[in-house]
Amino acid sequence: MGWREYHQATRHSPDSIRRSRNTLDWADMPDPFRHYENVPLLDLPADPPNLTSPLVDVLCGRAPSPELDGPELLSQLFFYSAAISASKRVADTTHRYALRVNPSSGNLHPTEVHFSTYGLKDWPDGLYHYRPSSHMAEQRAQGAFAPGITLSLTTIAWREAWKYSERAYRYCLLDAGHAWQSLALAAQAMGWSSLASGTFVDHEVAHELGLSEDEWPMLTVRLTQEGVPAPSTGGERVWYGGTPNVISDRQGECPLIKAVHASTRSIYCGIAEDAAPVGGGDIQLPPPSSSSRTFGETVRARRSALDFRGGDSLITLEHLAALLSATDQPYEADFMTTRYVQLYLYAHRVQGLEPGLYRYWPSTASLEPLRSGDQRVIAAALSLRQDLAGNACVAFSMAADIERAVRTFGDRGYRYVHFEAGAIGQRLYLAAGSLGLGATGIGAFFDDDVNEYLHLPASHQVVYHFAVGYPIGDPRLDA
Repeated sequence: MGWREYHQATRHSPDSIRRSRNTLDWADMPDPFRHYENVPLLDLPADPPNLTSPLVDVLCGRAPSPELDGPELLSQLFFYSAAISASKRVADTTHRYALRVNPSSGNLHPTEVHFSTYGLKDWPDGLYHYRPSSHMAEQRAQGAFAPGITLSLTTIAWREAWKYSERAYRYCLLDAGHAWQSLALAAQAMGWSSLASGTFVDHEVAHELGLSEDEWPMLTVRLTQEGVPAPSTGGERVWYGGTPNVISDRQGECPLIKAVHASTRSIYCGIAEDAAPVGGGDIQLPPPSSSSRTFGETVRARRSALDFRGGDSLITLEHLAALLSATDQPYEADFMTTRYVQLYLYAHRVQGLEPGLYRYWPSTASLEPLRSGDQRVIAAALSLRQDLAGNACVAFSMAADIERAVRTFGDRGYRYVHFEAGAIGQRLYLAAGSLGLGATGIGAFFDDDVNEYLHLPASHQVVYHFAVGYPIGDPRLDA
């Protein structure tokens, strides 16, 4: 099964929702944390220094000089990219569950972070797994690896499939994009450069990381800075391995997920064809509004809004410009020499902008009007009838030119467009937070209805929805 058959088979429609019989087996809910037994466990210092660079500087690519090394560096990196940040109480119980600084569909977190290090002060060279439940590093091997830090993002698809069935692979890809950008931006705020790669032989990476069958490699992210020494040659590696915990006693069969993942394992790099389309709209955006909020405080306070205040709450056109400009910066990755995702906006309450549907053209920082009039009802209806898409000040559809990506990368391009959409979503989360707004990613929508409403060409498919506004309070939240 190729990407096209999978995407077609996992579309949401009113009929598919009515036919859905997926029920949740709460007794078999997957463990949200992977850990490895019988390996050395290394502490990461608690309460690392705050990342005080203004968030807008980080989003624009400006970086400070690096200040930390060794354990403090790793602690700071993960504290501001993958760690637990708060907890929520389950209604009418004493049970609590963790929230993290990076978002995830249904808070299920299929993404795991493995990393190798070489040349860090007071930190043994080797291969590790990050344990967010205790903010520690599990050492799985010792020896020389690539200089600096190499992060390997993997996915455990069953964590999402337990709730979302066969469509879950889409969410795993989006989550990997969020996690990638979360790590890359934290590194940027610390003065390190990053380069993500999706081009690797899957089974070779899985073997090097010692992954179990339920965990698949998705992305690698190299972090580098000047002065990190190259590894010595001929050094032996000591393999500790470790025994991974069982995340669920029974993992359901998801043949469509296994089939599409198999089709995306093949590496094909054709000649990049057309670049992303360049255009312009009639509405020129003003300079983005500024914010003094730091990267650290914004990231640690990030939450997914349950819903938004409707009524007369407005954002300014400068706020909208700041949100959109945050998505424009280069994404350092070997699969993003061109852009495949374009933003469509359902503007509900933006001061200085008439309600309507717009297409965003980043090359000219302008909006092209597509439909005029109130979009709140249709935005909610298209987003699987979720009110938050209509109560937000602005909602987004991310449409991807999947056909162009696949012509360049083969079916592996299906992964890449979702990584890009997730990365855009992560930047929108942080830009919204810096402006005192809330945000929520929406992976569920009526695919064909959205495509038709946006008049998308056959080569394009909607892959992600997003909403930004003034969040309502959540009484279950413990800061």
